[in-house]
Amino acid sequence: MAALMVGLAKSGFNGVGMLILVLMASVMRGHERESTGVVLPLLICGDVFAAQAFRHHVRWPILFRMLLPAGIGVCLGYFWMRGMSNTGFKPLIGWIVLFLTALHLWRQAMPGKFQNVPHSPWFVWVMGIGAGVTTMLANAAGPVVTLFFLAVALPKLEFVGTSALFFLIVNLFKVPFSMNLGFITLPSLAFNATLMPCVALGIVGGRFLVHRMNQLFFERLLLALTILTAFHLIFA
Repeated sequence: MAALMVGLAKSGFNGVGMLILVLMASVMRGHERESTGVVLPLLICGDVFAAQAFRHHVRWPILFRMLLPAGIGVCLGYFWMRGMSNTGFKPLIGWIVLFLTALHLWRQAMPGKFQNVPHSPWFVWVMGIGAGVTTMLANAAGPVVTLFFLAVALPKLEFVGTSALFFLIVNLFKVPFSMNLGFITLPSLAFNATLMPCVALGIVGGRFLVHRMNQLFFERLLLALTILTAFHLIFA
């Protein structure tokens, strides 16, 4: 299901991103930190497809502004994870998911609020570092990056193209850190290989469903499931 959700997320159902994290963390009980390394190659696979499909719509100046602070955020997240046990990491995942889900819902409820955010260097650095930390800790930078790109008023296609390439670059940058932490290994890559068909199925299915299903209802249902699962991670 988590691998299927990766494909759905990359094909237009952006709201399913948080559910991927909590599903995999729930499956890999006792190895919640390692679950981020299992998800990462699946995300990169989806990022390759998305970046290729929207390669002509990248807003390069915006992308370059975000990469350095995001890279610093990844490094901060790496050092944070080095000193964290699975016992402490499980509720951390839950709290990150709840916070980012709240941001996602806030953005949907009041989209106009983010068009007046000042385009100042401090805002770029705060959002970039925040995206880097959350993506390293939990592969969960989607809502943060979405808020930034909405704030700078990217048109729809440039929004998709720039975010796709941003996540591809940042996720590839995270690979050595995840390998050093022992989250990506030959057995985990073999496990990824068995899940790749589900990612492909999710992409194909998502492209079919995105024009035939009420996307808002679908994403709200998944967000509700995500919130419930996040509470389970925190309090179980």
